[in-house]
Amino acid sequence: MRKTVTYASAGVDIDEGERLVSLIRPIVRTTYRREVLGGIGGFAGFFRFPAAKYRDPVLVSGTDGVGTKVKVAAMARRFGTVGIDLVAMCVNDILVHGAEPLFFLDYYASGKLSARDGAEVVSGIAEGCRQAGCALLGGETAEMPSVYAAGEFDLAGFAVGVVERKRILDGKAVRPGDALIGLSSSGLHSNGFSLARKVVFERMKKRITSRVPEWGTTVADELLRPTRIYVRPVLSLSRNIRIRGMAHITGGGMSGNVPRALPPGLVAIVEKGAWTMPPVFPTLVGAARLPEREAYRTFNMGIGMVLIVRPGDADRSLRHFRRRGVPAFAIGEVRKAKRGDPGILLAGGKT
Repeated sequence: MRKTVTYASAGVDIDEGERLVSLIRPIVRTTYRREVLGGIGGFAGFFRFPAAKYRDPVLVSGTDGVGTKVKVAAMARRFGTVGIDLVAMCVNDILVHGAEPLFFLDYYASGKLSARDGAEVVSGIAEGCRQAGCALLGGETAEMPSVYAAGEFDLAGFAVGVVERKRILDGKAVRPGDALIGLSSSGLHSNGFSLARKVVFERMKKRITSRVPEWGTTVADELLRPTRIYVRPVLSLSRNIRIRGMAHITGGGMSGNVPRALPPGLVAIVEKGAWTMPPVFPTLVGAARLPEREAYRTFNMGIGMVLIVRPGDADRSLRHFRRRGVPAFAIGEVRKAKRGDPGILLAGGKT
């Protein structure tokens, strides 16, 4: 007689999935806004649209992951901070267009589900949602032993926000002479990790537990430093001044993202020495022998968000962020482009 083949014998543990749901239920509830209807455990999440707050609302959505930063988290067996990263990458993207994040959905896939590890991931996602002021409305957990090896996992997220139509930021309002305000990153955020891992573990010969004197911390602590979420301080500034444009410095770095916030015919002049750069960047760039142009296309180089404001609003903007604990710097200005100019020009001394 043939032996029975069950889902568990095929590598999928339904009981562990149910245990994870029971662990995360109270965590998820800590993110709820008053617009959330019902609770976790159904087939979908329900969110009552805050129509009374808006005259001509436009929904804004974004999706992202955290790339190969998940490999570092798996090496270190530390899963909470990548959950914050996941939320940050999505809500910072929709924030660029002036949107207030309303709710968030996550996707967590692993080769072998551990309810404890999954709950740590979701705890980080919930913390990111609390920082952004959005609800964790639902998600999906998938155990796929034939796709991921034991100990490996991946994350994806999806955020929905809203903005008044007349206040959408699309770069059209940017003018020559406008000031560039750079908001400090917390470190690498979630980009360039394929290169960062190669440099740290192969070129520098470090281990996940190694302490790097230049950083004043271990490899795990530095590489798993969570992405800064800019939602609350930026939205509060937007209630007092008109932000003309914004760029989230993610994949493609400053070179690839700042030009996306500009209309045709304008160029961003960025003064390289205008901000305090976290030590992780010169270490990685130096060890990789990376040309400056490539460095600014790969990493955020210490600036996680760039705002474009009227020159007369620059000082006020800087004071606003510094009062809220976000290091901010005047990093350049917008000018008319000359024939052949790229969307961004790096000026100043050495990186």
